[in-house]
Amino acid sequence: MSDVDTSSWQVVATPREAVDALIARYDASARRLRTAFEAFVEHGTEPDAAPGAFVYPRMRVDYRPDGVVPPLSAAFGKLAAPGRYESDVARPAMFEDYLIEQLSLLCERYEITMSVGPSETEIPYPFVVESAIGVDAERVSPSSLARHFPTPDLAAIDDRVVNGEWTTASVMTSTPDPKPLALFGALRTDYSIQRLRHYTGTDAADFQQYILFTNYHRYVDAFVELAVEKLADDPFYGELVGPGAIRVLPGESDGAERIVAGPWRRHQMPAYHLKAPGGQGISLVNIGVGPSNAKTITDHLATLRPQCWIMVGHCGGLRHSQRLGDYVLAHAYLRRDHVLDRDLPPDIPIPAIAEIQLALSAATREVMGAEESAIKSRLRTGTVVTHDDRNWELRFEREAQTLGQARAIAIDMESATVATNGFRFRVPYGTLLCVSDKPLHGEIKLPGAANSFYERAIAEHLRIGLRAIELLRQDRAAMLHSRKLRSFDEPPFR
Repeated sequence: MSDVDTSSWQVVATPREAVDALIARYDASARRLRTAFEAFVEHGTEPDAAPGAFVYPRMRVDYRPDGVVPPLSAAFGKLAAPGRYESDVARPAMFEDYLIEQLSLLCERYEITMSVGPSETEIPYPFVVESAIGVDAERVSPSSLARHFPTPDLAAIDDRVVNGEWTTASVMTSTPDPKPLALFGALRTDYSIQRLRHYTGTDAADFQQYILFTNYHRYVDAFVELAVEKLADDPFYGELVGPGAIRVLPGESDGAERIVAGPWRRHQMPAYHLKAPGGQGISLVNIGVGPSNAKTITDHLATLRPQCWIMVGHCGGLRHSQRLGDYVLAHAYLRRDHVLDRDLPPDIPIPAIAEIQLALSAATREVMGAEESAIKSRLRTGTVVTHDDRNWELRFEREAQTLGQARAIAIDMESATVATNGFRFRVPYGTLLCVSDKPLHGEIKLPGAANSFYERAIAEHLRIGLRAIELLRQDRAAMLHSRKLRSFDEPPFR
């Protein structure tokens, strides 16, 4: 494809035409940057590019109605006010389906004008040179590269839009133009794509739209086994991808062994992807223990705009009537993790998402296949406490009153963080935990008891999570993306 004019704006008539223009402009900028970088590293040739040669493309939507904006009962794909909406776009080919869907909603609902042009934001060279095969960038000092090529500007990579800091105006006042079209800009998106590869050992393009988080590696072993089974039995799924780009296709008998023997130990939060067409499969991420990891991975996964994420891990049961292996369906969270307090104050309530609650309940009943009374004896709904101190029991006298006042039924170190970032980033969320110990009642984790518990509970628990996602995927018409996740003056894109 020949280079496009980097300075002109192009009016487009359809979402398909808009996305094609975004892809052409991004690919041309990335190609110019990659070529100039290779020439500089290999031959010392300084770049002689015209201004704007390395910039991201920008998507623009103009909405100028004759009268007032009609009210629309929708969670996204709505314009709250007249004006111009813009966002820089990274990797448009990777987000092709998402972009077409969002633009199509706006075209169906409003009389808008769409155009594509250059942004003022240059693509940092580290975000494209990973594909410059055979180039040894270590031969050139970082300072020399930074003099000639754009580098990541951390001051420009922020969450002002998702945190509601981009404007103080509400829908009742005149909001200045341009308004953001999407929650994330190009730099933030590209930054997170790089981080996802680092933390999970897999490419961002392999992530599916439905995500499970766990806090124990044994769940990974169960997921890999179940995923290989689904590859053999369900033609909907096409491949399983693990860290290190290990790919398993249907019918490969050694698939589970190759994934387990792969380089997952090199990565802080290894990810595994049971892929389906259109990204409709399931990804599992082992986030390990602690709210810091939970915040880190959800900060980055949010830029991929998943349909939902669900926590399926272990917790401490706080009630005497609970038994090891019982389930906890969180309908409220007590935030004592603190890692998100600066982004979302702790007095902001985190509501349960009804559609996910119903799917998890239905999946539990279906997978357990037991009488209603038996299910009720093992599945309890209530408040989950997420703590940033694994040894909170050492301050039991100070903690007990708070736990009692909250009517808490379980405690862990990740669930409230995952839910809070889901609320903050407008990603539907849910939590189904399994009781692995009862710290207030003398049942602590011991090696022998833990192994016995894991063998009984993990496969069933994971099957419930997988089935819940399948139910959610089948019922997309139920509008999983609730309006309770959206604020007053939101960017129109989901």
